[in-house]
Amino acid sequence: MHKVIKEGKAIIKVPIAKEISKEMDVFYNPVMKFNRDISVLLVNSIDKNKLNIADPLAGSGVRSIRFLLELGKNKIKTVSINDYSIKAVKSIKNNFKLNKLKISSKNSENFLGHKKSQNDFFVNKNIIIRNEDANLFLLNSQGFDYIDVDPFGTPNPYLDCAVRRISRDGVLAVTATDTSALCGTYLKACLRKYWAVPLRNELMHEIGLRILIRKVQLIGAQYNKALVPIFSYFKDHYMRVFLRCEKSKEETDKVLKRHGMFENAGPIWKGQLWDKKLVNEMVKNNKIEENDKFLSIIKEESLIDTVGFYDLHRIAKKYKVKIPRKEELIKKLKKKGYKASETHFSGVGIRSNVELRKLLRIIQ
Repeated sequence: MHKVIKEGKAIIKVPIAKEISKEMDVFYNPVMKFNRDISVLLVNSIDKNKLNIADPLAGSGVRSIRFLLELGKNKIKTVSINDYSIKAVKSIKNNFKLNKLKISSKNSENFLGHKKSQNDFFVNKNIIIRNEDANLFLLNSQGFDYIDVDPFGTPNPYLDCAVRRISRDGVLAVTATDTSALCGTYLKACLRKYWAVPLRNELMHEIGLRILIRKVQLIGAQYNKALVPIFSYFKDHYMRVFLRCEKSKEETDKVLKRHGMFENAGPIWKGQLWDKKLVNEMVKNNKIEENDKFLSIIKEESLIDTVGFYDLHRIAKKYKVKIPRKEELIKKLKKKGYKASETHFSGVGIRSNVELRKLLRIIQ
């Protein structure tokens, strides 16, 4: 059974499933619409055009179709779409037809460095669709300006090949849905997969995100690629980070110097999670009203270079103090000359550069 849905400007025929799982014939998760909203918004907001884009785990093809329909006129040079499932590739072809994207059956010849394959075909001359293992798909290319690694579970199996094929000044997008490991439910799993100790408290989502970032950066370091976060967040059941690549031994060393412990957790990435200029562009360019608040919070957060935030419920309980309304406390902190904002990681948290003892004094 299938149904036709609309996401962004894309029309997609997707399977009806009682439960979202990797066992689905063609993978589509409606909860990840926001994930794809942000991908489109970020690519539209970066100062770069004529991008070679890769979608190695395409599923229904919804992300690539949205790129084709929603990115600016000069943004795309090529889009390479891949899925290991034959059923998924058939679904992608059908979804292209639904969106009136004309398909040509002409085989490609060494397109973007790919070897000629009976599974290759052009769409509007700037798109290739492949039916391969994701890592082979990446390795058989000459490289991309934007690669989106969005798997079901951990991104680990795809990081090495994705890092190897991300171009200079390219953007690597990575999703992790194995938050039980990154957030400390399964300590040994985090140690095995991410080479770090997680936290199991109110800061677990931010620390988990920073653990993920460090893992990607360590893979990059092997190839002298400095991978610096330009936009990062936690939402629903997943963590998401976009990293800009700079090919430089010196810059790679600088990235590694920003790894360290936080409390008893880590090592983690202790640098900024966002590029402030890019965040401003994204807020300005956003056209989806329901995403405004989330982006506005991140805009304020991006101005404060701290690791972690204050959980107001925990402070009230531990220090037996009555906490003013979050908005009032943020105003008080700013009046005292401190930076302060909400945090997207928690509805009861504030990010600030104020010391704890001074925060308690202001609260009291």
